[in-house]
Amino acid sequence: MAANIDYVSPGPFTSLNGVDPRALESAATDPVDICRPVRNLVIHPMDTPELNLSADRFEDNQIRPVNSLLQQLLTLDPAPLTVPREPRKRVVGSCRHFAVLGCALLRHRGIAARARCGFATYFQPGRAVDHWITEYWNGTRWVRVDTEHLCGNARPHLHDLRPGDFLTGGEAWLAHRRGEIDASRFGVDGTENWGPAEISGNAVRDLAALNKVEMLPWDEWGRMTEAYAGTTGPDYDALLDELARVCAADHPPAVRALYAHEDLRVPEPIGSALGPEALVPLR
Repeated sequence: MAANIDYVSPGPFTSLNGVDPRALESAATDPVDICRPVRNLVIHPMDTPELNLSADRFEDNQIRPVNSLLQQLLTLDPAPLTVPREPRKRVVGSCRHFAVLGCALLRHRGIAARARCGFATYFQPGRAVDHWITEYWNGTRWVRVDTEHLCGNARPHLHDLRPGDFLTGGEAWLAHRRGEIDASRFGVDGTENWGPAEISGNAVRDLAALNKVEMLPWDEWGRMTEAYAGTTGPDYDALLDELARVCAADHPPAVRALYAHEDLRVPEPIGSALGPEALVPLR
């Protein structure tokens, strides 16, 4: 029988081992306040053009482990994480980095947390954009927080996203299969990557994240590459149907058991087929 999942302890990418303890000191106890500094520690590549950063700075965007990301941040500015950085002294990272860093800080403080991969509906009218958020357990339910945009203007409730603001990959897949959404409106901003394959890819990434393996947004494993190429068939769709149902039920032993499937599990040692710090190109 599959074991439960401990969302309080760190996973392979959310350990803070090796990070200067003084940098982690914080008086915050509220989960949202613990996440709030992240917005001023990481900068998205799309927000960097005016900074004229050297090419090597963008390699931070390929870092998977949070402790490595923070060590890079602290070489730019050794101040505690609660101190906002000017844009040039932030690490370059995607929405995944914001979400996973928030998750790591919450787990460090003994709060059950997890990163979720899916789509936000509040960035572009009529579109659902590839995105990652952080969840924490408040004792009665999982609260969804857009760690990247806290204090921003994208939505008034980014500290507690409302139903429909964000769909996990599995939630979007179920809605697609029921004919409730137009899958062509789901995809990656600034690219041609839109449609059911984008939903299926995020569903697989979200299952991995629920198993505390938070991969990069462009990492591919199992049959994901085939799915993006449109060469998978009804059997893979049926597997994704099962994935989506299991993730929606949110029963950790079942989530862990399904993750053992050879088409869904990240290769071990984790990321070995991808290179632990490989520069994986965007599709």
